[in-house]
Amino acid sequence: MGEIVELNSVIDGEPVTCACALGDLTEFESVPVDRRVMVIGGGITGITAAIDLGNAGYQVMMVERLPSVGGRMLQLSETFPTLDCAQCTLTPRTVESGQHPKVTLKTSCEVEELKGEPGDFTVTVRQKVTYVDWNKCTGCGTCIQKCPSKGISLFERDAGRMTAIYTLSPQAVPNKPFIDADRCRYLTRGKCGVCAKSCPVGAIDYNQQESFFEARVGAIIVATGFDIYDWKNKMPEYGGGKIPDVIDGLTMERYLSASGPTAGKIVRPSDGKEVKEIVFIQCVGSRNPELHKSYCSRVCCMYTAKHARLYKHKVHDGQVYVFYIDIRSTGKGYEQFIQQSVSEEEIIYIRGRAAKVFQNGDQITVQGADTLSGRKIEINADMVVLAAAMVPNEGAQELADILGIKCNDDGFFVEDNYKLSPIETGHQGIYIAGCCQGSKDIADSSAQGSAAASKVQVLLSSLRRQNQEAV
Repeated sequence: MGEIVELNSVIDGEPVTCACALGDLTEFESVPVDRRVMVIGGGITGITAAIDLGNAGYQVMMVERLPSVGGRMLQLSETFPTLDCAQCTLTPRTVESGQHPKVTLKTSCEVEELKGEPGDFTVTVRQKVTYVDWNKCTGCGTCIQKCPSKGISLFERDAGRMTAIYTLSPQAVPNKPFIDADRCRYLTRGKCGVCAKSCPVGAIDYNQQESFFEARVGAIIVATGFDIYDWKNKMPEYGGGKIPDVIDGLTMERYLSASGPTAGKIVRPSDGKEVKEIVFIQCVGSRNPELHKSYCSRVCCMYTAKHARLYKHKVHDGQVYVFYIDIRSTGKGYEQFIQQSVSEEEIIYIRGRAAKVFQNGDQITVQGADTLSGRKIEINADMVVLAAAMVPNEGAQELADILGIKCNDDGFFVEDNYKLSPIETGHQGIYIAGCCQGSKDIADSSAQGSAAASKVQVLLSSLRRQNQEAV
């Protein structure tokens, strides 16, 4: 573990392992503290908040635990209800956040400690190792091409493979690689070193160590996003992760994506054959207070309909079945999207939970019941896609303890008042936005990002005015 390194020591020439240019840190510290804001989380919510604040003249430090920004939206193929390309919408925003003169990206970082008061917080941040000196790295990709170690791709979610040194996605911002120490042959066995030998600028640094830095900010926005329910370990009735052709919705996004591992072809993970019959199961882990999560994840009905429509666009003679409890489509144009899915794509909706999924030869048998007709249903499919519940990102409770804010029983951050103060927390100067507060879609997440940015401006302007009056 490295020692605490003050930001002014960077200005004085002291070394610190850092993913950003030294000039960026200097510029961040050169403005009054009540003009500085930290955004924790680099998904669409955090990016929206950061850009809004930057455009308003505030200096923003965006802290992201992953090596690049973009969040879950980067993994999506298209977005409902317009079926717009997710990358076409998001990439300009990630690029803008990386190039904005008022926004400093701090990736591979996590918040460790908070001190101070509203208008003058001191945040201790841990800079994790990437084993690549990003100040030297040009992002040429030679190390990725030469690396002999292969493994499951985190970004492709079991649908593809990646090397031990990689960028999270082709559109990564910053577009710099990092090494997965658990799979690197040199770091685990002391052998290989191919990436270091092939790097033309000598950016590979196997001896890189964690370090810490402190940042003084006037306010903090928390936008740490979401993960999906651990159905593989908690839901054996759906195969428990042991049936290769049972996947979750995020993995399906990668199969549907033209930039995904199959170039948009819908094939079975087990043997690569085209999927002719597919079953979607909704509310997997959601709305089940006895065994799993009690809440509705809000977006599952819509993204299941989206998956079904996109599948039919690619496999015209394919058959789609959707098990559902009831349809909840509350956004603008959402109900029309569902109705079009049924009428135009001939998708068969079956009202009822799927009770069991099991391997049956080279197919998957799904057993359930149609509660409208009272009949038992059994379908033999090539692939099953589970709409797993949205849950808080890993480490949400630990971050809440550091920041002095609360989580509910499900682990989501708690707002001050759901109706009147949905962005504020019980700790003045700290705001929450997006899916870290509860399940929501991209539109609502972006809106909350902008709302949080507005609240920050109101607070800091008020504090600055009070200080001027006191003088």
